[in-house]
Amino acid sequence: MTKDVSESPHALVAFGANLPFQNQQPLETIKAAIEHFSFEKITVLACSAFYRTPCFPSGAGPDYINGCVKLEMKMESTAASILETLHRIEANFGRQRDQRWGGRSLDLDLLALGDQILPDLECYLCWQDLTLHQQKITAPSELILPHPRLHERSFVLVPLADIAPDWRHPVRKRSVVQMLGDLLPAEVGAVLAGKLID
Repeated sequence: MTKDVSESPHALVAFGANLPFQNQQPLETIKAAIEHFSFEKITVLACSAFYRTPCFPSGAGPDYINGCVKLEMKMESTAASILETLHRIEANFGRQRDQRWGGRSLDLDLLALGDQILPDLECYLCWQDLTLHQQKITAPSELILPHPRLHERSFVLVPLADIAPDWRHPVRKRSVVQMLGDLLPAEVGAVLAGKLID
């Protein structure tokens, strides 16, 4: 009998790395981290292509390797428990959380958990509307879902379109493909040009 994976919550997670960990280059670290999900009893339903993208903000460090995965979570998983798992995996691969937008051996961002809006719509809208300067100096004290910047970032939306093109943003009411179409073609093209053949 085929398991109905639609009964389990699906998480969309972005990954990135631009610093070596031990003797591994960023791409190797990311692949190892994706394999590590199985040790956490998490099933990787889909993995995007890998993309080499400039560090954000521009000039802040070496290029990143970016991508996204779609995960089938345990039935009892909550957004908080998923975030805790992601942080644990990051720590296993040398992540240090001492800088808001610094270089990283591994970065795992929970982008969305189905159509959940957390902690509530008012808080989400507050974080979505921050200026770039405010984003640099302010970090939320609680998890915000969907990720309040995902609709702005080509390095997130391009790989997300590989695995969940029809996922619909519960606040913006637009699919990944539609949000990608809202970005400047040059921004999208720059990410697509960095697609790795692996």
